[in-house]
Amino acid sequence: MAALRGRAETTLTKGLLLAVFFVGLVAQFVKPVGDALEGKTYIGGALLSIVGYVLYAEVLRLNAARDADGEQTRQLHEAVRRLSGEVQELTARLGPQSGDAATMDRLIEECAQAVLRGGETQLSGMCFTGETFVEPLRRVLEDLPPDPSRSVSVRILVPDFTRPTGVPGLVRAADGKLTDAPGFRRHLTGKIAGYAQDLGTTRGRMLHKNQGTLSVEFRAVHISPFLKLYAIGDDVVYEGIYDTLEVRPDAYVTSAPLPQGPGPEEGQLLDLIGRGSLLTRWSRYDGEPGGVLVDRRCGFFGTLWDAARRLEPEDAPGGSGA
Repeated sequence: MAALRGRAETTLTKGLLLAVFFVGLVAQFVKPVGDALEGKTYIGGALLSIVGYVLYAEVLRLNAARDADGEQTRQLHEAVRRLSGEVQELTARLGPQSGDAATMDRLIEECAQAVLRGGETQLSGMCFTGETFVEPLRRVLEDLPPDPSRSVSVRILVPDFTRPTGVPGLVRAADGKLTDAPGFRRHLTGKIAGYAQDLGTTRGRMLHKNQGTLSVEFRAVHISPFLKLYAIGDDVVYEGIYDTLEVRPDAYVTSAPLPQGPGPEEGQLLDLIGRGSLLTRWSRYDGEPGGVLVDRRCGFFGTLWDAARRLEPEDAPGGSGA
């Protein structure tokens, strides 16, 4: 009804104004009409009153529309503000649902930042041989500025390659099945011993250069090296997998296998490759999911560490146990 009334008022006003225009135009050129209208002030006043009423009603309508638009805008802003607050609260409560993609370079950089801060720092790694973790870490430690109060503890957990393994292993030429590769295991134990020796040398250099104290321990557990796991204290964890398999000729065939190993076989070597694989970084400061996962991974590493055996000098090729 309001809309119909508004349209009727507008049509009536336009008609009246158009009639006044034509009457005025006729009165200007037709003298009898002009004489007849002369002095009719009531008619003119009535017309002006109608026009004023319509203009007043239109002003009221525009003001009401403006007020309504303002109220709608205010309600919209309030709804957006309230929704934003709810989303922020929900995000803060849930925390991140996944870790951050990372690389070995980022891991080493964060390890460097941790040891640069000084004090006590514990670095842990569950590695294949330690090649991609120990070597970059050793360079970081040897470049540290002097700080006699610094204390760094490094724990490295590796597979026990003094015992037969399936992967890495040898794909037998006879039937294509996996078997132990004792020559390759001998090569891997030599690499691990070398990295342990390198970190031992770094310990002496740090003492000599007054960079702090370094404790290093390697332990071995009888598992296949599929998982990469690194921890900076109990706060940050990096994890990943050795996600590439490589088949190549076995260049480590030997007639003197490791103890408990079978004789040499003919076939192709099946090896795990982890260089370049992505890691996932978790931090207990990223909310509840991150904290829970860091605790689980640190507990996982700690359980294997306690069950693992300490690497001894005779584990190296050429040692008394070789």
